[in-house]
Amino acid sequence: MQRSRNDVWVGLFVLAGAAAILFLALKSANLLTLNFDKSYAVVAKFDNIGGLKPRAAVKSAGVIVGRVENITFDDKSYQASVNLAMESRYVFPKDSSLKILTSGLLGEQYIGIEAGADEKNLAAGDVVKQTQSAVVLENLISQFLYSKAADSSSSTTAAPAGNNDKK
Repeated sequence: MQRSRNDVWVGLFVLAGAAAILFLALKSANLLTLNFDKSYAVVAKFDNIGGLKPRAAVKSAGVIVGRVENITFDDKSYQASVNLAMESRYVFPKDSSLKILTSGLLGEQYIGIEAGADEKNLAAGDVVKQTQSAVVLENLISQFLYSKAADSSSSTTAAPAGNNDKK
């Protein structure tokens, strides 16, 4: 009888440890948020969202003020439509701008809010017009290479500036 009672306690302890590890793994991977605060929905349209994912943070001044709910493609404007769940305790002016930023050099992407100066605040269902798309590393590299190729081709077609005197 004593042995089976110890086995039950050890089993419960192991289950509690496994549940704690699962909770920490989901929390660190940003797949689980336990937030019971009220929120309001805002929509933002971006030309390019890069690697932005649902459940990504929405930050202002480094503070998480909301989360990305879902991302869809608008086939009329050919833009990505990002639905945001903003915590109701944080309000921002209607003319605020949104940027897709990266934490670190190759880190995860999040949305940064820069507050505007309008007297009216964002409300549920509003669409943010002022957005800046994600910086895609491949596009930067291709622009750099293209500009270098254009510079080298223009310098070879130009007449060399040297001494044109014949002796």
